[in-house]
Amino acid sequence: MEAPNQPLAPAAFYILFALAGGEKHGYAIMREARAASDNTFELGPATLYTTIQRLLDSGWIQEAESPEGSDSRRRYYALSGAGNITLQAELKRMEAIVMRSKSLKLRPEGSAS
Repeated sequence: MEAPNQPLAPAAFYILFALAGGEKHGYAIMREARAASDNTFELGPATLYTTIQRLLDSGWIQEAESPEGSDSRRRYYALSGAGNITLQAELKRMEAIVMRSKSLKLRPEGSAS
């Protein structure tokens, strides 16, 4: 599956971003999303697991083996090759927006000149 032409929904982006660092279970993905967003985005359980299912169905993530000694009730997820391509495309899209905003001398509210 190829990367989408439209920006990813925040939940999908943060899940893919969290899994870029390695296999994780749902609660670890939620913590990583919060940390990656500087505590500005929080995934609730319903959004998390609905989005995980959509990402599994799309082939962008896959279920991973649970590490030895881990709680057998936890499901672990990993970024797939297609998911990595999608994440890289989204990061490239974001980078282009930041570069364009710099060329227009746009700055986030409250940032230093």
